[in-house]
Amino acid sequence: MNIWLAPLIVGIVSSVLSALIVIVDSIVNNYGEVEIDINNGKKKLKVKGGSPLLFTLASENIFVPSACGGRGSCGACKVKVLSDVGEYLPTELPYMSEEETKENIRLSCQIKVKKDIKIQLPEELFNVKKLTGKVVSIKNVTHDIKEVRIKLPEEINFKAGQYVQIVVPPYDKIKQPTQRAYSIASTPSKKDEIDLLIRLVPGGIATTYVHNYLKEGDNLEVIGPFGEFYMRDTDADMICVAGGSGMAPIKSIVLDMYERGITNRNVWYFFGARTEKDLFYVELFKDLEKKWSNFHFIPALSEPIEPEKWNGEVGLITDVMVKYLENVVDKNTKKEGYLCGSPGMINACEKLLNEHGIKDVYYDKFA
Repeated sequence: MNIWLAPLIVGIVSSVLSALIVIVDSIVNNYGEVEIDINNGKKKLKVKGGSPLLFTLASENIFVPSACGGRGSCGACKVKVLSDVGEYLPTELPYMSEEETKENIRLSCQIKVKKDIKIQLPEELFNVKKLTGKVVSIKNVTHDIKEVRIKLPEEINFKAGQYVQIVVPPYDKIKQPTQRAYSIASTPSKKDEIDLLIRLVPGGIATTYVHNYLKEGDNLEVIGPFGEFYMRDTDADMICVAGGSGMAPIKSIVLDMYERGITNRNVWYFFGARTEKDLFYVELFKDLEKKWSNFHFIPALSEPIEPEKWNGEVGLITDVMVKYLENVVDKNTKKEGYLCGSPGMINACEKLLNEHGIKDVYYDKFA
């Protein structure tokens, strides 16, 4: 079997199984009113039983992150369950580690609220909002990445580096709403407006909609903020690495630091791209370098189209990082890593940072 098809097949099978379980259960059973106890009584909800926990919580304006919108194919909607809800379903196990099963972490889209249940949620989820914003700007920043600016009807409080989920409405042959997660590229100082960087993925439901159907003036449903990827409050030097639309959270973090006057920390930002046409915001960061002496922006091309005209670094981003970590960056300071991109890039960069004594590494890994 083609290894690239395996995750897709798992997702499709999980989605089909989920749908069958929901249909059969809804026909056979009526569970009446049940109670959801959240965080040992901090919140108690009286709800109608029978629906998946993910949707039941959402109906009470408590939103658990779910990149697939509850179809059982992303593994993101994990919650800790403190009461008995039965054995793990086969649709859950592919997404669970051994440690998570010991802690009774479950997929909230897969477990039904059939009786009183006790769960534990991060406190910050109580601040998540579901809002309908208006698209005020769509710009091409590269040949396959669009910057989408959304004006929100009210403010949201987020940390630089966090993400939101957008709800893509049905279109063309897509018959159901689809949720996808995208990091916020703008700074928290603009609380009623967010920028997203959305790269076109061939066949991607959400990215196809954004690139081919979404227009300025359209409404777009947004849920958030979510995520644990943000700047830690230390004085350590920061080694930041991104590629493609992984630019979004790093851009937010770096610009937020400058806005708030957190300029005492050394920040090394390595941005990897394939060719010149994949680079963007270069002028923005080069200008920031002039104003912030501790900020260093290092764009690198792995396959420059015109190498004789390219004055920057050439090679894989990991090779460029080695060059700087061994010859330029101060070896005697404490450092933290901040990474955003594909799993392959994240894994390679984390391994490299660990080899250079950098153990505190935070990342936002694309699914």
